[in-house]
Amino acid sequence: MRTQPRSRDTRFRSRIASAFLCGALFVLGAAAGSAQDKAAPDKESTALAKATQNPVADLITIPAQFNFFSGGDLGAQTLTQFLVQPVIPLVINEKWNVIARTIVPFVSVPLPSGQRSAGIADIQEQVYFTPAIPGKIIWGIGPLLSLPTATNTLLATGQLALGPTAVILAMPGPWVVGALANNIWRISGNDQTTEINQFFLQPFINYNLARGWAISTAPAITANWSAPSGEEWTLPAGLGIAKVDRIGSRPVNLGLQYYHLAEHPSGAADEQWRFVFALLYPRAK
Repeated sequence: MRTQPRSRDTRFRSRIASAFLCGALFVLGAAAGSAQDKAAPDKESTALAKATQNPVADLITIPAQFNFFSGGDLGAQTLTQFLVQPVIPLVINEKWNVIARTIVPFVSVPLPSGQRSAGIADIQEQVYFTPAIPGKIIWGIGPLLSLPTATNTLLATGQLALGPTAVILAMPGPWVVGALANNIWRISGNDQTTEINQFFLQPFINYNLARGWAISTAPAITANWSAPSGEEWTLPAGLGIAKVDRIGSRPVNLGLQYYHLAEHPSGAADEQWRFVFALLYPRAK
């Protein structure tokens, strides 16, 4: 695991990013406080915002997530990751729902020559079985399947991988607090490349303000158990803002977050910007 010495330019970018987020959060807090003073909170927007923060909510969503990685060993170069993640809830019976979540990653990797290599990485299918009527503690558990769908050699594993995935959360008052975790192992495919054995943990904390605004953090913590000693972990720390609004009659969720990757493998970035745009399709009860 490496923590890279930071160049003056990298430190400057981090300070600018931190200052931007602090300023945005200050303005957001002031605006939300003013809104609460002048008008009653929009309960529908707040309820919808909390639903978008629940990975196993009874809500159809089509999120697009843009991730920009730079700094660290990438220097001034940028690795970009675009994730399409449709989430579809299905009713099994009166007691159980199943939530299907597909993750399709498009990745563009900078090369030493100055060119780029782009294409689809391995697609994941996550399935969560969850109670149809949730209690104070909401949970879901099921399988995760990783398919060898990468379209270029830099991103290809050539392996089929499988493992368990689970989520647990609670929604006390304005808070949505929980975690999603999984681990996958190679079950077949190319045995000439590094064997897939990967852990993923995403704790999430959201504080919901009036009119669909929220302050949130959801760092994607990963560990590659097949990597050499000291190179396994990626540990981000950061936060951002989100807003549920409407484009015409369609509710949407917008979010912007910044993370510093405090520890990361060799060759990786140490800064991440994440932008989320999601179309929301509330289901009639």
